Amino acid sequence: MDTALLSLIVIVALALIFDFINGFHDTANAIATSVATKVLTPAQAIAMAAVLNVVGALAGTAVAKTISKDIIPQDYATLHLVGATLVSAIVWNLFTWWKGLPSSSSHALVFSMVGAGVAAGGWGIIIPKGVQKTLTGLVTSPALGFIVPILLFLLISWLVLRWMKPRVVTRTFRTLQIFSAAFMAFSHGGNDAQKTMGIITFALAAYTGTKIETVPLWVILSAAAAMGAGTAVGGWRIIKTMGFKVVDLKPVDGFIAETGAALIIDGASRLGIPVSTTHTISTAIMGVGTTKGFRKVKWQVAGRIVQAWIYTIPVCIALGWLVHKAILAFI
Repeated sequence: MDTALLSLIVIVALALIFDFINGFHDTANAIATSVATKVLTPAQAIAMAAVLNVVGALAGTAVAKTISKDIIPQDYATLHLVGATLVSAIVWNLFTWWKGLPSSSSHALVFSMVGAGVAAGGWGIIIPKGVQKTLTGLVTSPALGFIVPILLFLLISWLVLRWMKPRVVTRTFRTLQIFSAAFMAFSHGGNDAQKTMGIITFALAAYTGTKIETVPLWVILSAAAAMGAGTAVGGWRIIKTMGFKVVDLKPVDGFIAETGAALIIDGASRLGIPVSTTHTISTAIMGVGTTKGFRKVKWQVAGRIVQAWIYTIPVCIALGWLVHKAILAFI
């Protein structure tokens, strides 16, 4: 087996490990609210999220094409660059998981890729349009995540809640929240698993020396399976932060937060915008919390989450750069 093929196999394995870690790191995105409101048991929520993450991952490839073509041109693709990207993103994901912080796996991957790209060929090889698309998602997804659930709450309050008795509201939205959690899991798989598809496609371009326009079927299936397996393992540290430490949730709150976040994520996936599902559901939970009064949201915990967001971009750029330089130094 030649060295290049062996390197490709190692990189594909690393990419699937990243996808697996992404699955258990971001399990909280899909199930934290339904577990916190006791609509689903943890086991039920994880099983449902695992299946629907896979289904979502099979639903499209627009985000995968953004990762594989729009951050760094495939002409500059090397296996060293892809390897450095994945190692950097995995390190950051594991660190934030250990700390229990819901950071963005998406932005960890994209900006690790930027850092490795700069190390490989300077800032000139970075495609501004692709990075701008990612930064647009970085800004708009949490903003919309905060605003949309507030608007949904006002709409549902006007249409439904003011006519229903509290007991009926709880019973009705306990059922509806199962569907909103399922939609959230589907949208999570549809956006997050595609990043791994994109990075593997980028690695294939590096190995073959040709441009690859379509994501191969085996890449789609393997990324979907890795995401589902990681989700099945679950990330209980982050579930605890997301579901229990930000705001006390009722079934109607969980339904609104999940529905609002899932609509935003699904829309971004269709537009090929890699967004952070973590950012979106986090701010959706905060948005719902503010409808009960600003004091109901534990802003200190929210502040720690925001810190993780802010650190992700510069840390991952630096990590990607350092790992790429380290790889070149040791080969």
